Amino acid sequence: MRAFRLSLALAAAAVAVQAQDNYEIQVYPGQVVEKGITMVELHSNFTFEGSRPVPGTDRAEDGTAPTTHALHETVEITHGFTDWFETGLYIFTSYNQYGNGYGWVGDHLRPRVAVPERLKWPVNLSLSLEFGYQRAKYSTDTWTLEIRPIIDKQVGRWYLSFNPTVDRSFHGPGVASGVVFSPNFKAGYDVTKKVNVGLEYYGSLGPITGFDQIRDQEQQIVPAIDLNLGKNWEFNAGIGIGVTQATDHLLVKLILGRRFEFGHKAGPEKP
Repeated sequence: MRAFRLSLALAAAAVAVQAQDNYEIQVYPGQVVEKGITMVELHSNFTFEGSRPVPGTDRAEDGTAPTTHALHETVEITHGFTDWFETGLYIFTSYNQYGNGYGWVGDHLRPRVAVPERLKWPVNLSLSLEFGYQRAKYSTDTWTLEIRPIIDKQVGRWYLSFNPTVDRSFHGPGVASGVVFSPNFKAGYDVTKKVNVGLEYYGSLGPITGFDQIRDQEQQIVPAIDLNLGKNWEFNAGIGIGVTQATDHLLVKLILGRRFEFGHKAGPEKP
């Protein structure tokens, strides 16, 4: 019976990319980390209601670790090499109560280029490429690539960011889906100089050649808050609400980041 259920789930996964991993839930800003600066972030996400184990097992129907009551923590280390180029490294971990315990999930590498601020474009514009590996215990697709264009702008008290992301799996059932459209969006309002509140949206709509039915898409709305704790700190928190059956239904997320300067920081580059 267990093998039969797993077979059905894997067949369904071949049609659509599996549910959102919930390791790094963030809409990216347009600018890269400053030259000579290293940004260290901890992404902590706890899922209250997500996938559950098949009775008598420690795995969900797709064969991966269940996400209900799972704590996903990711260490992200990003270094700015120039005023237009940075590279980030992600280390994913997971813990849940269903006998899976604490474990290493995988690693990703993410180079990013941006239009430097010194050119004074009307919007911030950058392009991120994220490639890496996730263990099959935690993801049905083990090798993946994400291409993320990023555009953002501050308009008075409003902050807007749009990431029209596309994903591609290179090993696993998601290979059959080809290139998948996964847009992210953020709209925030500065209530004070220290507090910004707003909404974030995360989606995975299906192959760009033909979107999945709405019930099979990932659609998540996240009311969020950002705190200005000084130029060297980053704080973001939110409550994720899944609005389709393919999405984990309720989670909380927290991002805490700190900028470090090691050695002498070089001056600005000349145009």
